[in-house]
Amino acid sequence: MARHIPSGTTGDLTLCRFRPALEEALCPSPDYDVDRWLYVPNVYSEYRYILGTRGSRPLICVGINPSTAAPDALDPTLQSAQRIALANGYDSFLMFNVYAQRATCPDDMEPEMNPELHAENKEAFAYLLSLSDRPAVWAAWGNIIDKRDYLPRCVRDFAALAKDAGAVWYTAGPPLKSGHPHHPLYLKGDTALLPFDIDAYLDSRTPPKRRRTRA
Repeated sequence: MARHIPSGTTGDLTLCRFRPALEEALCPSPDYDVDRWLYVPNVYSEYRYILGTRGSRPLICVGINPSTAAPDALDPTLQSAQRIALANGYDSFLMFNVYAQRATCPDDMEPEMNPELHAENKEAFAYLLSLSDRPAVWAAWGNIIDKRDYLPRCVRDFAALAKDAGAVWYTAGPPLKSGHPHHPLYLKGDTALLPFDIDAYLDSRTPPKRRRTRA
C-alpha cells in the first residue's frame, strides 16, 4: 500500500464532526457494503475515526493512528487485528486509534495535539463503547505510543470513558518489556487475549512527584 504522509497539520483542516460523519457512514455507499463495514468518515481523508466490521460481539482494537486502510482494503496491521479478534471468539472488530490523524509512519504525526480532533475522536470512542453492554477493549498500541508526548494523555481520556462504560481491557499476549501492550502486526493470528490492567499501566507511566526540599 502507498504511504500516507500528512499534507499538513489537522488544525489547517475543516474537520468533519464525528456525529454527522457517522450518520453519513450509516447510509448506503457505492464504494463498499455498509452492512458489513463501519467506516467513519466514509471517504478517504487526512484522518479516520473508525474502521471495522459489523457484528453483535465486537472487539474494539485501540492502535496509535490510522494508515491507508479502508473497507475491503485492510492493511497488514488491520488484517492481523481481525484474525486475532475472530480467533478469540468475537464476530467483528472495530479499529480505533489513540490519535485520528492518518500517517503511515508515526514519525509523520503532527508534533502537537489538535484538541478539536481529539474531542471528535473521544465522541467516536464513546459511540463504540455504546455498542456493547460490557465493551471489550484491546490495547494494541505498542511502543509507538512513545512517539509523541500527547499520546499517553489521550489514552487517559479514553480509559476514563471506558471505565464509565464498564469496559474490560485486554492485551494480546503479555506486555512488552517496556510495559506497553503489543502492536498487532507481528502477532500470530491465534494469539490469546489476556486481561490488561489499564489503571496500573497508566500509573506506571506517571512520573513520580518530586519531594520538596527545605531551604
